[in-house]
Amino acid sequence: MPEWVPLGDRAIRFARPNVSVRALVRAIRAWPEVIDVVVARDDVAAYFAGSPRIDETRISALATLVDIDEPAREHVLRVRYDGADLDHVAQTTGLSVDEVIELHRSASYTVETMGFAPGFAYLTGLDARLHIPRRTTPRPCVPAGSLAIAGPYSAVYPFDSPGGWHLIGSVVHARMFDEHGPLLALGDRVRFAP
Repeated sequence: MPEWVPLGDRAIRFARPNVSVRALVRAIRAWPEVIDVVVARDDVAAYFAGSPRIDETRISALATLVDIDEPAREHVLRVRYDGADLDHVAQTTGLSVDEVIELHRSASYTVETMGFAPGFAYLTGLDARLHIPRRTTPRPCVPAGSLAIAGPYSAVYPFDSPGGWHLIGSVVHARMFDEHGPLLALGDRVRFAP
């Protein structure tokens, strides 16, 4: 059974190995004619300038990658814990509002994948006590800069957009997306501070 499947005539998709996202992207970008790499939670897509020439040993080798020696970019984002769902998160988890804030604020996060909108970074590192499912009814408009949690992830909405995550706060003095692109990139580290 092949380790990859074609995505049209210039891309492939394969299972994401459990390795550093920074090392993974760097290794795939070094393949001949790769022009873009998209990392999702369970899969990776590699896009090529021409027809993909795939050596399956390259894909197998990805599972043995180690993290890159250079330090990851680090961001400290100022936040107000004033989200519309903060009380609901506390009730659902059996924690006080102050405990929810402390657990969220004290964690160190990593951008593991970029998702549904440009600049929407899925941050891993959320304390397991805060893992709750998405809202049953999404909001038609979540304001840009809203800090949210859902499942094992935390994120900051880069634009006004629909969304089904639990809003626990908002970032201040930071634009998540501007004319230069997204503030956060794969592998970046993120902390939240009052």
